[in-house]
Amino acid sequence: MKKISALLLSAAIVAMMLTGCGSGSGSSDNGGQKWIVSTDTVFKPFEYTNDKNEFVGIDVDILAAIAEDQGFDYELQSLGWDAAVAAVQAGQADAIIAGATIKQERIDNGWIFSDGYYDATQTFVVAADSDIEGFADLEGKNVAVKNGTAGADFANSLKDQYGFTVTVFEDSPTMYQDVILGNSAACVEDTPIMACSIKEGDLALKIPSGMESEGAPYGMAIMDTADQELLDMFNKGLANIKANGKYQEILDKYLK
Repeated sequence: MKKISALLLSAAIVAMMLTGCGSGSGSSDNGGQKWIVSTDTVFKPFEYTNDKNEFVGIDVDILAAIAEDQGFDYELQSLGWDAAVAAVQAGQADAIIAGATIKQERIDNGWIFSDGYYDATQTFVVAADSDIEGFADLEGKNVAVKNGTAGADFANSLKDQYGFTVTVFEDSPTMYQDVILGNSAACVEDTPIMACSIKEGDLALKIPSGMESEGAPYGMAIMDTADQELLDMFNKGLANIKANGKYQEILDKYLK
């Protein structure tokens, strides 16, 4: 986690970013509650901009379907991972949905999660021409990770055992390029995101077999109990869209 000073700086930056485009919870045009939900910018297929310049993805569609089912109004703020987290911590947003893995460290630091909506593993990824086939091949090399993610936790849990170093990046595309350029021997990313990025982006990367973590669920999160109403509606709506088939329809749209 960031140091307190870094968090305060991030919160201040987020506050400036959100000025004029919505702050915290407020009233919507129809006089009802309007929830502010922060998210990442590039985490395909969960949130990204398509070739029509539309912000789309599994998280985006799931939130929209749940909001429709539960009848609540919201504004989705695409800020990037670090800024999205800082926005909720600073009270500038009510919740975050950004492929956030439900894990005890986050819960201990004040994250209050919804029910899980997708189970994902994290995997090591190497250059397409790399001869790395297992963790032992990383000895003496560097691994790129994305700040504050389950992938970073996975890499850090193995670095002492296998003798590699870790470098932290703020976003996934920059992390990928560090491996493609040969500055890092591998990076760690959520498996479905990596598989989609390699296929659709024609990236010179590959996923070695046997270098993935155990699965863990993604959840939407709040960090203030005052926003529990939103989390309750999310859970109820999630159960409903799973029951009526809309949830599977969304997954099939992006993963098949």
